[in-house]
Amino acid sequence: MSKQIRSIEPKTLWNNFADLNSVPRPSKKEAKVIAFIKKYGEGLGLETMVDKVGNIIIKKPASKGCEKAKPVILQGHIDMVAQKNNDTNFDFNIMGIKMYLDKEGWVRAKGTTLGSDNGIGVAAIMAVLADKKKKYPAIEALFTIDEETGMTGAFALQPGLLDGKILLNLDSEDEDEVTIGCAGGVDVNISHTYRPQRLSAKTKWTTLKLTVKGLKGGHSGMDIHRGRGNANKILARILRRLTDEANIKLSSFDGGSLRNAIPREASAVIVLPTSKKKAVEALIEALTEEIKPEYKTTDPNLSIELAKARKPKNVMKKADQMNLLISLAAAWNGIFRMSPDVEGLVQTSNNVARVLVKNGQIEIACLTRGAVESEKMDCANTIKAAFEWSGASVMFTGSYPGWAPEPKAKINTILTKIYKKRYKKLPEITACHAGLECGIIKKQYPNVEMISFGPNIRGAHSPDERVEVASVKRFYALLQDTLETLGKM
Repeated sequence: MSKQIRSIEPKTLWNNFADLNSVPRPSKKEAKVIAFIKKYGEGLGLETMVDKVGNIIIKKPASKGCEKAKPVILQGHIDMVAQKNNDTNFDFNIMGIKMYLDKEGWVRAKGTTLGSDNGIGVAAIMAVLADKKKKYPAIEALFTIDEETGMTGAFALQPGLLDGKILLNLDSEDEDEVTIGCAGGVDVNISHTYRPQRLSAKTKWTTLKLTVKGLKGGHSGMDIHRGRGNANKILARILRRLTDEANIKLSSFDGGSLRNAIPREASAVIVLPTSKKKAVEALIEALTEEIKPEYKTTDPNLSIELAKARKPKNVMKKADQMNLLISLAAAWNGIFRMSPDVEGLVQTSNNVARVLVKNGQIEIACLTRGAVESEKMDCANTIKAAFEWSGASVMFTGSYPGWAPEPKAKINTILTKIYKKRYKKLPEITACHAGLECGIIKKQYPNVEMISFGPNIRGAHSPDERVEVASVKRFYALLQDTLETLGKM
């Protein structure tokens, strides 16, 4: 399918994307892609540098006639979210993404995330750097690392490396929108211990694995308003009922993966007296009939499955089990508050992203997002309260600021005019609930005007991720027009 992808127009961009996707680049393991981008810049004969954390800056001189124009910063991140379906055999650390073009005109991956977030933006920047035909101002290409799991690259970016006064961030996911602001975020880390207990040898036990799967998942910022199911919350809800009504014993809980991905799957190993097996099966069937209709629109493929499992060595004591399940029930998930100023915009939210309980250890990870710093921390403290009462340790890490909108910035007017001329309509000027790097970069470069745009990307952070081919062509043309216009100023 690689040959098919490489034949799509604009070929330079799509060939860059195919080359990029042949290089493993999961977050925090970007050594290979850093070397790839560095080699690309040096191969073009351009000034190329890698900073102490791995961000790459490639500088391209202004085209003839554009020397007086101010340099423009083009920015994207080189890492990608590593998510796959359970039945997909794939190692993100050593394998390249397997792509294909579907019948509806979208490029997808086979059972994994595609990496169009932010690979398409990176590929577009690479194409601009190689373009010798268009007349552009001086370009400063900034490729950051680890955007998806910590914004590490943006946080470590040093002042004085860039001269541009306009930054075009190419990490948005809807071509009808031009983004001028975004939410900040903070990681909420919950940890606790418990003393496992052995099962009584006098009782005949049955061990079952309970799995919640088939949810759509998605981006915990861009998709949080869609009301999709969170596998961790659904599984905890079921386990609470089973504990209350059937006195089951919990051995382990394993759900979700990355903070910025809405959990699609979660499973638990439970133990019960064999005499209660039929009653438990009936209760789970009743709970399935109760829960599935709630998600018939957002997650029609939701599945709650029960299977035999190997008997564990230990389980949780009932008090510890109840404390865990009550805390998970109390933990806020989803929209905390909508913006009172921007219609339809989520202002604050939380994603209960990861739950791991096994062998005396409890680890829970959440990502709280918010456009207003004080409210973001209020939501995080709400999560903290849900767990601290049971004795858990709660720490806040990785807090990053939002990007405050500047509606009157000159670049907003310029891009809006170009957009209207090309599309015969105005773009939707908006702020997004996702975390873009702009707010962090602006701390080091406060006088730089910033704006973000991109093609149509759907299902980011999940194996359903896809990018619309036609929109990529339009997005790249818009980028070229914008740079040509800035080159004349």
